[in-house]
Amino acid sequence: MAVCIAVIAKENYPLYIRSVPMQNELKFHYTVHTSLDVVEEKISAAGKAMADQRELYLGLLYPTEDYKVYGYVTNSKVKFVIVVDSSNTSLRDNEIRSMFRKLHNSFTDVMCNPFYNPGDPVQSKAFDSMVSGMMVQAS
Repeated sequence: MAVCIAVIAKENYPLYIRSVPMQNELKFHYTVHTSLDVVEEKISAAGKAMADQRELYLGLLYPTEDYKVYGYVTNSKVKFVIVVDSSNTSLRDNEIRSMFRKLHNSFTDVMCNPFYNPGDPVQSKAFDSMVSGMMVQAS
């Protein structure tokens, strides 16, 4: 499914980034950080259109030759970015939405942990295993 999953804090620093395969990790960091400009654009455009009712799922942020980048933003302005391989044409929009919903629910569980300080990098084993389940298994 996904080749990179990232959780970005409200202040635009990474809380969690995981990518498969590991040799492209720097490339995915760059892809995630460049997608933040598009996320901010979509948030500000949606904020002007409707003040209190906002769709959390931002949809396709931008496609590249090799990957498609999707975005999601929580009510607390934490951003989720999922990078999917472009060759995977069978992946539909509602499947991407459900991936973001699972990611959001798992992140909420991390935030509810009394030992987690908001703003610290996510180091939860449960969150990591859930993300691993969403990642493409490298062969």
